[in-house]
Amino acid sequence: MQIIKAGLSDAETVRKITHETISTVYPRYYPRGAVDFFLSHHSAGSIAEDITNGRVYLCIDDTGIPVGTVSVRDNSILRLFVLPGCQGKGFGRMLLSFAEGLIAANFDEIVIDASLPAKAIYLRRGYLEKEYHIIETGSGDKLCYDVMIKKI
Repeated sequence: MQIIKAGLSDAETVRKITHETISTVYPRYYPRGAVDFFLSHHSAGSIAEDITNGRVYLCIDDTGIPVGTVSVRDNSILRLFVLPGCQGKGFGRMLLSFAEGLIAANFDEIVIDASLPAKAIYLRRGYLEKEYHIIETGSGDKLCYDVMIKKI
C-alpha cells in the first residue's frame, strides 16, 4: 500500500471513490435528500480545486489500484473515503494516520467533520465531539454530522 499526492489527472478517480462510497454506505444512515447533498458537496469542481491546491491524496493498494482518498486543509481532514469493497482492510486507518501526520507537523489539534457512518471510527481514534450540526437540504431532509477534534 502507498499514499500518493493526487494530480489533476486523478480528479475523476477521486470523484468515483467518493461518490461510490457515499452512494453505497450513506443511504443506510441518511435520507435520500441528505445523500444527494453529500454527492453535490463533493462535486468534480470542488475535488479539482482541492487537487490544484495540493490537498488531495490517494491510497493505492498492492496491485496499483486506487482504493481510497483523503484531503487535508490546514488542520482539517476532509473527504476521507475508502471504496466499500475495500473497507475493513486497513486502508482507512492508513489514510487517517497519514493525514494526522501531515497535520501534526504544523498544528496541535486536528478537526474533522464526522458523518454518522464514520463517527465511531473517530471516537476509537481519540477524537472528541465538539459540535453537532444539522443542515436542511433542499429536499427538506436533514443532514446531521459532528465536528470532532483530537489534540496532538
